[in-house]
Amino acid sequence: QVQLVESGGGLVQAGGSLRLSCAASGRTFNSYTMAWFRQPPGKEREFVATITWNGFTFYAHSVKGRFTISRDNAENTVYLQMNSLKPEDTAVYHCAVGRPDNWDLGPYDYWGQGTQVTVSS
Repeated sequence: QVQLVESGGGLVQAGGSLRLSCAASGRTFNSYTMAWFRQPPGKEREFVATITWNGFTFYAHSVKGRFTISRDNAENTVYLQMNSLKPEDTAVYHCAVGRPDNWDLGPYDYWGQGTQVTVSS
């Protein structure tokens, strides 16, 4: 049974940093694309960043230059380093794994339950 478990969320002041982790289990995802999405309160889920099996990365315009996605294939884990956080980054952050047709539109096959990130002004 495949499981994706996110961690690292929390409350931080504007300008601060957080590092999210997503540990995958149940199978090996070395050849899959791994991604982060977020759902702000009262809004639709939106794409944040993706990383392919060979390290190619793609970011949403709103986070480019502030967030960095990385992965450790040996640990079956994807990370999201978030710097210079803004109140508008407040959301539930979900990791996703798959072989999407489009980095941002997906579809992705597996999803985590999410971790809350709250940025205070």
